[in-house]
Amino acid sequence: MDGGRSRRWAFALGSVGVTALLLVLALQVPALHDALGHILDGDTSALREQLRDLGVWGALVLFVLVLVHTVVPYPAELALAVAGYVYGFWVGVPLMLVSWLGTGLLGYALGRSVGFPAARRLFGTERMVRMESLLNRAGAFPLLASRLLPVVPFTLASVVAGALHVPVVRFAWTTVVGYIPLTCAVVLLGGRLEHLSLGDPVLWGVVALILGLLVVARPVLRRLEGHAT
Repeated sequence: MDGGRSRRWAFALGSVGVTALLLVLALQVPALHDALGHILDGDTSALREQLRDLGVWGALVLFVLVLVHTVVPYPAELALAVAGYVYGFWVGVPLMLVSWLGTGLLGYALGRSVGFPAARRLFGTERMVRMESLLNRAGAFPLLASRLLPVVPFTLASVVAGALHVPVVRFAWTTVVGYIPLTCAVVLLGGRLEHLSLGDPVLWGVVALILGLLVVARPVLRRLEGHAT
């Protein structure tokens, strides 16, 4: 076995191993098991209390909880809002950006591990060929769009980017930059949950942002389809 093939196998085993470890931790470590149960139930109040009781370790639990999103999907906004409520805006935003970048890179690594043929079987040959053409023609734009628009599953975009061998630096910066608006908005909203009211301009600002992203989603997706053809 040559060196290149050995490195690919080591990379694949490492990616799968990290993913398996996350599942084991989520099932066996009481703090993570409880936190995952709270977020799957949508019980943000219980999750906030748990993280507060854990002190500084609560940030680590939340970080790992976000990584678990790679294999156990849940609404990302729940983790963002809890980060804002427990840690505030200035700690919650960088914590979440680092956490979601880690989640994206893990999904990317899994995509690189399974490769294009396996991804083609999972998502369909036509879809993968169109995505490959799109990424080759449009560069960073589709990667940014996949993070900005709340209609593209986070892990799906990461796995596909890895399978198509998107440069990792481009993948990383587009993930961070594209996820900043939603992260800032929801973390800010989460920090005001205790005193939130219908008259709060932050609430309506976040609602307006999400509605705006949904409104622009269709023309952006049409433009992307135009690049792919």
